[in-house]
Amino acid sequence: MASNQEFLRRITARPDVFGGKPVVRDLRISLELVLSLLAQGVAPEDILDDYPGLEQDDLLACTAHAHAVTAGGPSATVHSRIV
Repeated sequence: MASNQEFLRRITARPDVFGGKPVVRDLRISLELVLSLLAQGVAPEDILDDYPGLEQDDLLACTAHAHAVTAGGPSATVHSRIV
């Protein structure tokens, strides 16, 4: 299984994509959307079916990011990519 740091690399933020909001692997699928679906009780399998570009590790990356942010640790930073 990947480490939290490896998962967190899947979450990126760029000013030109969704106004700089964190997204999953530049797919224009926001971290906020994925976390909202999980919080509503949508099964991970259903999310993956509805968003075929997503992978299981992306869902884990979203929860790892949420944990890092709430824990306030140094790994809470979102990786930026410049195009």
